[in-house]
Amino acid sequence: MGERAESRYVKLTKDHGPLEDITPGELNQPIEVPQLAVHKCMECGQPLPESYTPPSDEAWMTGIFGCAEDRENCLTGLFCPCVLFGRNVESLHEETPWTGPCICHAIFIEGGIALATATAIFNGYIDPGTSFLIFEGLFFTWWMCGIYTGQVRQTLQKKYHLENSPCDPCCVHCCMHWCALCQEHREMKGRLFDNAFSEATIVNAPPIQEMKSSDNKENPETSSDNSHKHTGLELQPV
Repeated sequence: MGERAESRYVKLTKDHGPLEDITPGELNQPIEVPQLAVHKCMECGQPLPESYTPPSDEAWMTGIFGCAEDRENCLTGLFCPCVLFGRNVESLHEETPWTGPCICHAIFIEGGIALATATAIFNGYIDPGTSFLIFEGLFFTWWMCGIYTGQVRQTLQKKYHLENSPCDPCCVHCCMHWCALCQEHREMKGRLFDNAFSEATIVNAPPIQEMKSSDNKENPETSSDNSHKHTGLELQPV
């Protein structure tokens, strides 16, 4: 008979101390299993691949030219577009304060418009070559700002699975920057309002319950009197 295989268990004696200190409850912590953390389809429940992205086919709540639907939003975007852009970024990224994007927008967009206006006014006093370089630099800056603000719009579209309306986000901001800012603000405002309304729970008070005695039930006083009445039976000796 061959030798017995060595046991995997170690026999502890009194001389052995604890190998490691275990905090109570440490072994009951949940374990993340990557194989179980899979995305599933909301309709059929089938697992989806990691590279799956939901289709961006939902329509916007308002059109690109619906600025008049929100008067306050329209006036803010017309006279202070930097403030409106900062609010949009803050609503989209809660960890980012609105002041940073607002200052950047004011420097590059409003500052560029002011420089272009001043260059056009003093066109006769500035060398034509210098004016051409200024306008070329402003055009390049406007294009870069359109790409940046377009990325913010694209992030909004990915968050709510919105379609490109009316075209690519960067092109929308390059051609219709103020209208795009107002549309994005209205979209986030409407989405937040819908989420708050859907998450609200309406609790109705329970109806008032009253205990009423039934008509067929005898009066307790009458029943007690009947129980104390003597029967008409007489006991006679045999």
